[in-house]
Amino acid sequence: MPVNPADSPILGTLYGSDAMRAVFDETAYFQRMLDVEAALARVQGRMGIIPADAADAIIAAAKMENLRPADLAASARNVGYPVVGLVAGLSQAAGVGGGWTHWGATTQDIMDTATVLQVREGLDLVEAALRAVLAALAAQAERHRGTVMAGRTHLQQALPTTFGLKCATWAMPFIAHLERLRQLRPRVQVVEFGGAAGTLASLGGQGIAVMRALAAELGLGVPLAPWHVCRDALAETVGFLGLACGSLAKLATDVILLAQTELGEAAEPYVAGRGQSSTMPQKRNPIASEYILAAARAVQGLVPVMQGAMAQDHERATGPWQAEALALPQAFVLTHGALLHARAVAEGLVVDAARMRANLGLTHGLIVSEAVMMGLAPVLGRGEAHHAVKRACDVALKEDVPLADALGRDEAVSSRLGRDAIEKLIDPANYLGSAQDFIDQVLAAARPGTA
Repeated sequence: MPVNPADSPILGTLYGSDAMRAVFDETAYFQRMLDVEAALARVQGRMGIIPADAADAIIAAAKMENLRPADLAASARNVGYPVVGLVAGLSQAAGVGGGWTHWGATTQDIMDTATVLQVREGLDLVEAALRAVLAALAAQAERHRGTVMAGRTHLQQALPTTFGLKCATWAMPFIAHLERLRQLRPRVQVVEFGGAAGTLASLGGQGIAVMRALAAELGLGVPLAPWHVCRDALAETVGFLGLACGSLAKLATDVILLAQTELGEAAEPYVAGRGQSSTMPQKRNPIASEYILAAARAVQGLVPVMQGAMAQDHERATGPWQAEALALPQAFVLTHGALLHARAVAEGLVVDAARMRANLGLTHGLIVSEAVMMGLAPVLGRGEAHHAVKRACDVALKEDVPLADALGRDEAVSSRLGRDAIEKLIDPANYLGSAQDFIDQVLAAARPGTA
């Protein structure tokens, strides 16, 4: 019976994905361990270290249906690790050749390499989802490059911007995440094979050759030395997931704020019944964004678990290693679930450009006071221009009149600028700076084959 809702058949639909759960499913994990044992037998049979017929028997028997889960559970409960029971079951299923199973390996070799195989598959799912989110945000940036809205700092209207630039800003970190992932893979996707204490002594002078052959057989990299107690790559992997979730949380936070009744500028795609309240029929709550935030907090909470597990004693750890299994699968499941929510939001985002423009007018032009000041500076001098616009802003706020009217009353301004010139300065669409260029740069970096 699942305890974590991310693994449950009902609530799991909100917190994760079946695809990622399948990667880290316990049965799949044991099959990965059997895959490693089979690969080890294959390369050792090829190298003449074990008899070829024994290798064939081990390879043929390395299937979960040949093992009894009850026996594996009993062995794990008694021994403290699952590999002893797995090797016993595999050896029995392999018959006479089973005596050559697990030759020269140790428990952690099999478990770590199986974990790496899972990580590789999990990162494939994460990468595909990252690319989908990036593509969706890039499309929104292009679509809304000219949709003018209020830029906000400290939750207050600051200067005009465009929704396209906001989408490009959401997209930009995912370009970096894909580059981080490209750099991460060679560090984490490496075989583990070190024997009892990291020396491969039981294989004599053939240890490194077996390690290299096993890595090639599994499509993994070769470490400089066994990494039984060097856990930085796995910690980095969960740290990477935490960073990706942080960027998803930024997107979700903005969508939640934009969807507030008082703003109403953007919202999650509407699906009948989604986000509804049990008591308030009018509600359309930003459910996807809320679960993105929940997943991000949980994944980022798992990062210190993995980093703490790096403090491993001597050549084999007494506890930190076991903690990784509690954190790593959940980090992948939650991250993938958050990415799928984000993709749905980014692809189907409902944008109300008219509401954005209306909200720009809430301050009667005060949002572009900087533009007016910079427009007046060449004729009044920057200091006097600042004072003139500040006086006009004070009048506009006190009397609740448009900034253009307040400026028109100021002799220092009206004597130099006519009403049309003032209106032009106050138009938010005329004060967007390099917004279009920034969008272009992000879109260029986000194109397939670049990111």
